[in-house]
Amino acid sequence: MNQQFDVLVIGGGPGGYVAAIRAAQLGKKVALVDKERPGGVCLNWGCIPTKAMLRSAEVLETVRGADEFGVLADDVRLDYATVLRRKDRIVRTLTDGIAHLLKANGVTVVTGHARFVDDHTVAVHEAGPAPLGDDGPRYAAPPAEGPAREHLTAHHLVVATGSRPAVPAVPGADLPGVVTSDGAFLLPRVPSRVLVVGGSAVGAEWASMFHAFGAEVTVVEMMPTLLPGEDQDIGRALTRSFTKRGIRVLTRHTVAAIDEGSDGAPLRAHLTATDGRPAETVPADTVLFGVGRRPNTAALDLDTAGVRTDERGYLPVDDQLRTNVPHIHAIGDVTGRLQLAHVASHQGLVAAAAICGHDERIAYDAVPAATFTHPEVASVGLTEAAAVAAGHEVTSARFPFAALGRAHAYGATEGMVKIVAERDGGRVLGTHIIGPGASDLIAEAALALTHGATLTTLADTVHAHPTLGEATMEAAMSALGLPLHTAPSPRRR
Repeated sequence: MNQQFDVLVIGGGPGGYVAAIRAAQLGKKVALVDKERPGGVCLNWGCIPTKAMLRSAEVLETVRGADEFGVLADDVRLDYATVLRRKDRIVRTLTDGIAHLLKANGVTVVTGHARFVDDHTVAVHEAGPAPLGDDGPRYAAPPAEGPAREHLTAHHLVVATGSRPAVPAVPGADLPGVVTSDGAFLLPRVPSRVLVVGGSAVGAEWASMFHAFGAEVTVVEMMPTLLPGEDQDIGRALTRSFTKRGIRVLTRHTVAAIDEGSDGAPLRAHLTATDGRPAETVPADTVLFGVGRRPNTAALDLDTAGVRTDERGYLPVDDQLRTNVPHIHAIGDVTGRLQLAHVASHQGLVAAAAICGHDERIAYDAVPAATFTHPEVASVGLTEAAAVAAGHEVTSARFPFAALGRAHAYGATEGMVKIVAERDGGRVLGTHIIGPGASDLIAEAALALTHGATLTTLADTVHAHPTLGEATMEAAMSALGLPLHTAPSPRRR
């Protein structure tokens, strides 16, 4: 059986299903091939399930501190099984919703594993469920499959197969109890002691969650602060916050080896300082690796289609997401660009538009990022150090949430908004937030960056009072040397 289409999308994650829907809306006959429920890693194993569980952690911490608000709640306990059931229910609701949207837009959905036969055709094999281990779905190995069930041919193809968690070559990384972020969802109960390897977004979110759920948590990060990709002020602030809450943070450290433990601990992680000196041994019930991802490209037979990958398996693309084979596009994590769901979705829109003859492109310099720790972190644009390194003469200012009325009423005064701008003219170069509602507040900053707004633009924009969004306005005023609700200070750099 060989079906013909205008556009064939391989992978149904936040990039793939968006590309399929948009191409169909633009008049193309579209098919989408995926191995599991629509939504990809983000919806099934990443963004949504973690945020559902983080919300449970947030509610738990809020109720535990309810007496501060005059609300008395006795016998507050965690029911982790219910947390997992709620997570699964949310995921199912959203995946069903995406399936409905694909059907409503006339997209033909084919379940299976796609392999290229030539540069216009894929063979679809039975995939079955991804094999599971302690580390979650094992995407690395090609799935067990028989003869091709059918062939699909298209004028244009879009590779959107996503990525999987990376596990470093550490002795003992294959021991029971050592998991990735995927495998953490399979834990039936909260471990007593958790060692999180990697202090970037994934590791920091799991550390924050497990601590809220009652685990003793240690985070190991080789860089000087948590979230090393963020502005240094933000990384230092989150490191201080974690430490204050009781999460042990060991920066400038790595895990040299893991072995079976003793004295009641199933595992022991042997740490080394980044200067090479042996450090200490940390007992743990679970070791969670959150140290990066790898592309799911190995089992696609891309060479059959003439598509080149780089040395790490990623697919290089141009600014309209074309690979070296012009009618084959790639979007999302497989491109090796910013590995964020919203980037994949926007890339899907651009790829679909380009396929349909529209001149759209994607700019990566105004993409916001959010980390859903407690407190939240969000950013867009250049850090202060990156702006200086790029040759900008900069000014920057911070406005603390502790100086904001709504933050006090809300009961969350930790954190700040930091703005980095050009000294001459005040064009905003970057905004960095740690504190309540950071993931929502960053949208205004992203809009400002996208449209070349200045500090004056932000300072002159009337913000409702009392709101958390006033912090962005106040930070802009401070950067202009005209602070209202903080004491005057010299303009930085």
